[in-house]
Amino acid sequence: MSNNDVLKVEKLVVKYGEKTAVKGISFTVNNGEVYCLLGPNGAGKTSTIKAVLGLVKYEGLIDVLGLGPPSPVVMNHVGVVMETPAVLEALTVKEFLEFLGSVRGTFNARRVEALLEAFELKDYINTPIAALSAGNKQKVAIVAALMHEPRLLLLDEPFNFLDVKSVRILKEIMQRHIESGGSILFSTHIMEVAERVCSRIGIINDGVLVTEGTPGRIKEEANAGTLEDAFLKAIHAEEEIRSILEGL
Repeated sequence: MSNNDVLKVEKLVVKYGEKTAVKGISFTVNNGEVYCLLGPNGAGKTSTIKAVLGLVKYEGLIDVLGLGPPSPVVMNHVGVVMETPAVLEALTVKEFLEFLGSVRGTFNARRVEALLEAFELKDYINTPIAALSAGNKQKVAIVAALMHEPRLLLLDEPFNFLDVKSVRILKEIMQRHIESGGSILFSTHIMEVAERVCSRIGIINDGVLVTEGTPGRIKEEANAGTLEDAFLKAIHAEEEIRSILEGL
């Protein structure tokens, strides 16, 4: 692992029974960049992030922050937002955040308060998470991911359920995180988000990393005017789309 690598993944394989969800992919996330896993639903993006978190069994090599494979100690330096908010719904917002602080061994009350205010959660601090809307549950998960100022953020479709204002705030926080030397592994299936937010993109389809590069390079290599066109070429979906449209 080089000094510039924050996350290194080599020949990663994830299986669920007879199904292979991730088929030997390799990539690195460098200091100060947003690396995006871009792919359709079911491509293997979430399975890859779960492997990096140590939530699923895997084959291959994962090195997080030069500290080795995923473990509870390593994860104290990582912030995570999953596609479906990973929160303890029986607890209130305050209880959940304090619980995380005790597990991590750090709780910056001033930062937590600032994040709660930014995402308009202060009025819900004593509300059971189970009683919150989907959007507010997602905001709680985001606060939990950011409160300890981790070096690496793992964001799996983090804009799910968020209103426009909260999306803008999260984008700005991501930019500040990168400017301060942090790094982000980001997954999405939305082209516009990938092109605007990500430094480098790895297009993943059916568990395989089919191409990788900056948004501009991916478009150039595909001889495509838009990232969407380049993406559809990369996953060989153009003919399928034509066939579907001809049948309408």
